Amino acid sequence: MALDALTMSLLAAELDERLQNSRIDKIHQPSKDEIVFHMRTKGGNLKLLLSARSGSRRICVTNEEFENPRTPPSFCMLLRKYLSGAKFVGAHGIAGERIIMLSFTATSEMGDTVSIDVAAELMGRYSNLVIINGDGKIIDAMKRVDADASSVRQLLPGLTYKLPPNRDNPRLVGRLGEVLEKVFEFPALVDKAFMKCTQGIGPVIAREIAYNSGTSDIMANNLTRAERAAVQRRAQRVVEYYENPMWTVIYNEQNAPSEFSFMPLCQYDGLDKKTFSSVNELLVEYYARKDRTERLKQKGRDLHKLVSNLIDRTQRKQTARAEELRRSVDNEKYRIYGELLTANLYALQKGMKSVEVLNYYDGNTVTIPLDVRLTGNQNAQKYYKEYKRRQTAVKMMTKLLREGEIELEYLNSVSYNISAAESEKELTAIRAELHDAGYLKYFKAKDKKQKPQDFIRYISSDGFLILVGRNNSQNDRLTMKIARGKDMWFHTKKAPGSHVVVMSEGKDIPLTTQNEAAMLAAYHSSLKGERKVDVDYTFVKNIKKTNDLKPGMVIYHTYESAPVTVDEKVISKLRRVN
Repeated sequence: MALDALTMSLLAAELDERLQNSRIDKIHQPSKDEIVFHMRTKGGNLKLLLSARSGSRRICVTNEEFENPRTPPSFCMLLRKYLSGAKFVGAHGIAGERIIMLSFTATSEMGDTVSIDVAAELMGRYSNLVIINGDGKIIDAMKRVDADASSVRQLLPGLTYKLPPNRDNPRLVGRLGEVLEKVFEFPALVDKAFMKCTQGIGPVIAREIAYNSGTSDIMANNLTRAERAAVQRRAQRVVEYYENPMWTVIYNEQNAPSEFSFMPLCQYDGLDKKTFSSVNELLVEYYARKDRTERLKQKGRDLHKLVSNLIDRTQRKQTARAEELRRSVDNEKYRIYGELLTANLYALQKGMKSVEVLNYYDGNTVTIPLDVRLTGNQNAQKYYKEYKRRQTAVKMMTKLLREGEIELEYLNSVSYNISAAESEKELTAIRAELHDAGYLKYFKAKDKKQKPQDFIRYISSDGFLILVGRNNSQNDRLTMKIARGKDMWFHTKKAPGSHVVVMSEGKDIPLTTQNEAAMLAAYHSSLKGERKVDVDYTFVKNIKKTNDLKPGMVIYHTYESAPVTVDEKVISKLRRVN
């Protein structure tokens, strides 16, 4: 659900109360659409996240950890210039609009006390953050809007800040009677009529009124008296929940948050739901996982593009090599042509276009093309050279095709690692790996003394430690340096994925733990989500690695395979210890 104006006004009131007597201590911009104000209060420090990303726009206090770019973006530097050390004055919503105004007082470069507002416009794909001075002039916007982008409303430095143009509709809260008069005359389904005839509510609330009143499939201007009364009661109930919210999140069948509101949502009966004591807690729950994924996707976009281009280039090379090999395989006839010409030099004269001779290998007559510019012996030598060239090409193409297969396997594993990364540290490790392998030209580690990231750790239902590599470098370290002979190793068959090792500590590993480790190997692989996945498993002592193999690639000949069906409930019960 998008944040509607009713929810925004409640959020503004909550922020106004929570942020009183606070100051901005630090300002960071972890991604192009997000700002984090580190606020200092008497009760302790807190982080205020302002997100203008269209899919997860919001303002909330969060405990989430953010990884910031090495060089702050220009908008972040501008905010630091005007708001570092600023005192929070208040927050209020704009009636009927999805805008929250955050007001601060700060000290200017001249030492004067000045007023600065930050307008958080959380309006879908038009979401934005705008800095406004005490005279109502725009200092700057996170996303500048010029006349080419909008002829109605520009957001540029120096312009007077104006609110978006709005329909002249009454608001549900405070003017319910006017809203209902318009709704009951509007020629559309009830939920659509509410959306067109009032300000401040979103589609979910409009559908909830129609659903609870039993009028979802009825035109608003055709309602009977009883149906109008039902609609009025349900609309009044929305107003009551607005005054005394019951913050609710609905979870879909995959146990992911799918909707939220300040009231219970009966239209989603049958799905799991959870209530929260504040809108801030709700927003953190609803958006945290989605935001982390989107933030990593942004930061890993250049890696995705690089690896995708490398895969495409390698595949094109493989196609060309396979075609060259196909042409070169039929090379034996050139040796025979050379021999036959040598045996019949007496019959050859310069200027002949071809010669017909007996092929003493099969007893048939064969016609051999000749180069008119060459003598008989020179034509014979030409065919010998072509035979040797093609023979060399077969060996070379066979070798290159094998190397190309290894390279494709490696690049596909890197592509999987990028998509499975859970933090920027993992992306940085992948960049370092690609740089060491010669694929990435420019890379500079932030901290060369930084400890390597730990493996993903699980505890099996039998109490055994199960380690999972996060990337190819970790896979090598886990399998070749950390694991020992009788530890058990698992990996998806012929598919990119993590190395999974059960640390035996000299004990026999129970079948239950082996099944759980096999599920983890399938879960941490590119085949996650498949109904059945083949997993190879063996003792670590059977795993070998030669110097010519790329990171994450190993050799094993003694192993067993088993089809595995990933059970999410089993995975969720395994205790992850990091």
